[in-house]
Amino acid sequence: MACLPNRRSLREVEEDELLLISLIMADLVLYDVTDRVAVITVNDPERRNAVTDTMSEQLSDAVRRAESDTAVHAVVVTGSGKAFCAGADLSALGAAAREGLERIYAGFMAVGRCTLPTIAAVNGAAVGAGMNLALAADVRIAGPHAWFDPRFQKLGIHPGGGATWMLQRAVGPQVARAALLFGMRFDAEAAVRYGLALQLAEDPVAAALALAAGPAAAPREVVLATKASMRATAIPGFVDSEHHETAKNIELGPQAMSIESPEFRARLAAAQERR
Repeated sequence: MACLPNRRSLREVEEDELLLISLIMADLVLYDVTDRVAVITVNDPERRNAVTDTMSEQLSDAVRRAESDTAVHAVVVTGSGKAFCAGADLSALGAAAREGLERIYAGFMAVGRCTLPTIAAVNGAAVGAGMNLALAADVRIAGPHAWFDPRFQKLGIHPGGGATWMLQRAVGPQVARAALLFGMRFDAEAAVRYGLALQLAEDPVAAALALAAGPAAAPREVVLATKASMRATAIPGFVDSEHHETAKNIELGPQAMSIESPEFRARLAAAQERR
């Protein structure tokens, strides 16, 4: 009697499919440690590293991983391919309400709360939520092709994720208002000129790693304590991450309302048609 080939159960097939999906999803954020510095890379270059719920969750996990590793003294965040991060995935954003927005915010909020020194190595476009990701870091280094664009008003939506607070903290009220109210965007040179970026570097990741060599060589407890003290003394009596959380919550209602408006839906549809 001929032996019949083993038939895999439906459960086994489903488990393999879930494993494959998880492996694909895991690649949305890359994590590597070199010389006590964790390099976290948002990794969806075909979509210009647009933020999705999954990417945001994995970015949060990567930040927590760095914080919990006593061999890591600093974090560098960058993007794969030509873009740093082209903002929130518009199709996901169009369907998001408050809870959806919170999920999209989670990644850069984790960067903003990170207890370790953080550097954004901005290799290309940082747009909307991508600009928020850059702003959430302690320091930004701009590559020659970097540019920063809030884009919120052009899309017909209210700024979110603490953008109003982070941008004013970085460049002051006048320049922040020029960006958020008048649509000003910044190329790499302008970003350095206005204080949005610390420096312009041909290779922003290499420059970020060179800068991170400082905390990498220092005792970790001193690094953590110094950052904690600076957060507490920026405005004595408050921790700066509390201001970020408050700003995010203030912006959440108006942004949720704006993305549910017919005006935004029309602009979203037009943007999708241009792809």
